[in-house]
Amino acid sequence: MAIVDDEEHLREAVGEYLELQGFEVMSFRNAQAFREESAGKAIDVAILDIAMPGEDGLSLARFIRKSGQTGIIMATAAGRPIDRIVGLEIGADDYLVKPYELRELLARIKSVLRRVNAAPAAAEPQSPAVREGRSLRFGALTLDLDARRLTDAANGPIELTAMEFDLLQALATRPNRVLSRGQLQEFAHGRSADESDRSIDIRVTRLRKKIEPDPEHPRFIKTVRGEGYVFVPSGA
Repeated sequence: MAIVDDEEHLREAVGEYLELQGFEVMSFRNAQAFREESAGKAIDVAILDIAMPGEDGLSLARFIRKSGQTGIIMATAAGRPIDRIVGLEIGADDYLVKPYELRELLARIKSVLRRVNAAPAAAEPQSPAVREGRSLRFGALTLDLDARRLTDAANGPIELTAMEFDLLQALATRPNRVLSRGQLQEFAHGRSADESDRSIDIRVTRLRKKIEPDPEHPRFIKTVRGEGYVFVPSGA
């Protein structure tokens, strides 16, 4: 577990709390310290403050996302929804608004860990002949629900974040059914959400870029104006 925040008292409080919960915690005062001191160390979840002197949390999140399967939770200041939106766009798994309750942080960490630990490494492709369990096909793609993998026609992996996979699974297992944003938050991420929350829209946009032949004219994940989204496996 890594905490990257320029507020020393917050790092200490969060670190002490998480250690009491049984986590091994590393704390860093800024992005540079994280880059220098965490190299070669396995980190399950990184909690990143967005507004830090020097390199900000968004830039660091991009670096972490390119480096492996580490879960990322962004800490954003109240009244800055744009930070949350950008964080989700670059692949953060979750976000918290500062100041946050430590019990809420713990719940978010456990949720992210469940998703990250369930996602297999992209470097472990499996042949369709030996793969077993539930799978869904749409277009040239195959969604393996047990292995938590999305593959193309040549069985090559299409990389999804844990939250992207959860959202695609929620849609694909309820085909031809209009789902509101609140329903998708509940089905995919296990928590309720206000219908005005647009984080689902951001993830849908990211998913479309990965699964749609033409993301500007989606065939599989279609928008139902004023209601939500519907997954059409036939691509009609």
